[in-house]
Amino acid sequence: MSDDTRCDRRMLEALVCPQTHAPLAYDPEAMELISRAAHLAFPIRNGIPILLIDEAREID
Repeated sequence: MSDDTRCDRRMLEALVCPQTHAPLAYDPEAMELISRAAHLAFPIRNGIPILLIDEAREID
């Protein structure tokens, strides 16, 4: 594991849902951060998490 991967993982662990402030789960296959509390999936584009509610998709 490279230093960049560890840094990214630590950064992702520090992020919270902008709506509920609950922790986010990382889905590497979909390249999304999942907020189970808000039922939203936030995209990651070019390695950058897009934590805008308008950009999130609703999930079950």
